[in-house]
Formats: sequence, C-alpha cells, structure tokens
Amino acid sequence: MFKKILIANRGEIAVRIIRACNEMGIQTVAVYSEVDKDALHTQMADEAICIGPAKSKNSYLNMQNILSATVLTGAEAIHPGYGFLSENSKFAQMCEECDIKYIGPDSNNIDNMGNKLKAREMMINAGVPVVPGSDGEIVDETNALQEAEKIGYPVMIKASAGGGGRGIRVVSKEEDLVSAYNTAKTEAETAFGDGTMYMEKFIEEPRHIEFQILADEHGNVIHLGERDCSIQRRNQKVIEEAPGVVMTDELRKQMGEVAVKAARSINYKNAGTIEFLLDKYGKYYFMEMNTRIQVEHPITEMITGVDLVKAQIRIASGQVLPYKQEDIKIQGHAIECRINAENPNKNFMPCPGEIKTLHIPGGYGVRVDSAAYQGYKIPPTYDSMIGKLIVLGRDRDEAICKMRRALGEFIIEGVDTNIDFQFKIVNNKNYIKGDFDTSFISKEFQNL
Repeated sequence: MFKKILIANRGEIAVRIIRACNEMGIQTVAVYSEVDKDALHTQMADEAICIGPAKSKNSYLNMQNILSATVLTGAEAIHPGYGFLSENSKFAQMCEECDIKYIGPDSNNIDNMGNKLKAREMMINAGVPVVPGSDGEIVDETNALQEAEKIGYPVMIKASAGGGGRGIRVVSKEEDLVSAYNTAKTEAETAFGDGTMYMEKFIEEPRHIEFQILADEHGNVIHLGERDCSIQRRNQKVIEEAPGVVMTDELRKQMGEVAVKAARSINYKNAGTIEFLLDKYGKYYFMEMNTRIQVEHPITEMITGVDLVKAQIRIASGQVLPYKQEDIKIQGHAIECRINAENPNKNFMPCPGEIKTLHIPGGYGVRVDSAAYQGYKIPPTYDSMIGKLIVLGRDRDEAICKMRRALGEFIIEGVDTNIDFQFKIVNNKNYIKGDFDTSFISKEFQNL
C-alpha cells in the first residue's frame, strides 16, 4: 500500500480523497493555487504545496508543477479526482514515465474513451448497443446533411472530444442543421481544441442511466448498480439518485452485464462509469464512458456500502477486488443534490464571495461532502459547486422526505445558492411520481 498520495485537485473531491487516505493511514499532499491558499483541503492534508497562480492552466492543469510537487514530497501516487487532469491521457502517461502511480486507468484507456467517436467504434466492435448514428467523423456541411437524412430527424451533433454538455446541438429539421453543425464545431474547437464532430439519432424523452464499474489489475470486473442522472440543466447534472426509478431487477441485470462487458472489452482497470440512454420503451444505448470517479459517486456508496475512493486506491496498489458480483447488494434509496453558488433567477449566474453564515444539515442518513466553511471566500476562478447533499432512505419516498428536510436545514448566507431551486424540484409532483427524463427541468421550470 502507498505511504503517501498527492491529490491533484481542489474543493470537495480533494477533501473526500484526503479523508479516505487518512482512514487508511496514508499521508497526503495537497496542491493549491495562490487563490486557494486558505482552502479546506490545504488545511486537512499533511503537506500542502502551491503550484501556481489562480488560473487553472497555470496551476491545477500545470502537469509539470504537479509532477514536481509529487517528486519533491516523495509521494508515490497521484489521485486526480474529477475534472482538471482526471481524463487527460498525456498526464497519466507522464505519471507512468515518471514511475508515479496514477490512481485511475492507464493512458490508453483514457485516450480511447475520451474520444467519443473512438469509444463508439470500440463498443460497436464489442457488441455493446450504441445509439444509431454516423459511421465516422462528419467532415463538412454536405456530409452532415447526408448523414442526417440517412439517420432521420431529430439528430444530435456531438463533439468527439466533448464533455460537460459542450459541443452538442439537437436538430429537429433540415434547415437548422448547417447552422447548428458550425456552431457546435466552433464551440468544440474553443473548448477542447478539437473540432471533430459526429452525429447520432436523438433519443426523445430518454433517461440518463449510468453504471458504476470497478475493475482490478487481475482481470476482475464488477458493477455496483446504476444511478439515474436524468435531472439535468443544459446537459449538466443537478440531482442524481440510486437506484433508478424505472429500473427492474431484470433490466439492471441486463444493463449491468453489458457495462461489465464494455469494461472487459477494453481491459479497463480502476473505477469507471458506463453511461447509457434508456428510452421510454426500455431500450438502452451506450453513450460514453467516464474514466474517473464521478461527482455523484456518494449515492452508490450509500446503497452498496462500498467506499469507492478507497477501492480506487486499493486497486491502484495492486490489490484484488475483495468482492464478487453476487456480494454487491443494493439497500435503500439515495439522492444527491449539487449545491452551487449561483443565482437560478439570473440564468444560474455564478456567485463567488464570502460565506458569512453556514449551517450544515445532519441527522440519520444525511451526508454532506463539501470544502466550504464559515468565512471561506469562494473564488470566481473555478466551478461554482459548494458541495453535495446526499441522503439515504429505506425507499424513495423516505429519501425524498429526508432531502426536503435536509435542504430546509441547509443555510448559506453571503452568496446566492440553488438550494431553493433544489427544494422546488424535490417538491415537484412529477419528480415525486418518478415521471421525468432529461428534459424535466426545461419542461417544468420554463421561466428559468
């Protein structure tokens, strides 16, 4: 087992990893930008090193500085968390070349799954169902028109290097296609430095269902059930829950086996997530694979009892998975609300500033993953997420009631937050009935 791990991240996920390491008796090194010198993760780690100015490209994305900090402190491994360098194959490769263990899959896996077009081709070859779409890259406007006619409207134009909802456009009719294609391509080039585009059939009224995978370095692969991430705003997840509302034992078994098959087909190692679209007829299609820990991983931990961050560390150290598929039992229902410093009434504009008052909810089955504290100044430089509120109930009804109660107790003063907006969602009659898909927020909250 590692003696010391460097966490190449910030915020709540850095705190989450430090806590896991602390419980495992592993020393930790925090890295931070100049604006994060008073951040919670720097105070909780055994050591903390400044790696650059506030801008991400000069600090949390500065591979050379992070690797230098690792060598300087004698850390044997790096945990990338999510975001920043967590799906950067070049960084993973540099770790390998420097004989530093990267806590995640190898660079080849990251590279293949990070390219959505390549991932799609690999899944087709593995016999995994994918959304009907173009055979390869859309090379120009004429090619886009030809492929759309072949697939049939509505279609979705997607960036091969995409993520976070960027470089994606839904097109319902031919006259809108060229404009949407060019806009998405430009957006992709700006966001990812790669304007490679492809096209898929737009699945109407889908649910976003993802399966958590764990794979060790000895050929063992299991899944830990699914998460329903359908409550989204502009392709960004807002609320996640596990298990999925519409899932049956049979459907879970089928999709879980396909997820494991997908991971095995690419010789995957460590934690990963296979993401599917589930249509209203019960058909499911591979969408993408995330080769990292997910923001919403706590709800899987709550219903399975498996600590996913500790599992990542143990797998990276060469240990064998201590459980088989039949050992994984789903108990209860968990919901996660992402708490952001933003104003829903001003188009969800981020709201950096000082947290004047903070009261964290508690009680049985309530968990808060956060790096916030009273007096903490939220910088304008990074993501607006303050933390995650997670609840576990015996069933979905109890989980919803518990979430309402916990949201009511969550007090943050000094900055605007989306707590009231989350409260509206969990009180919405269609959400309570489980009658929702990925268009839920745009349909139910049209004024936002």
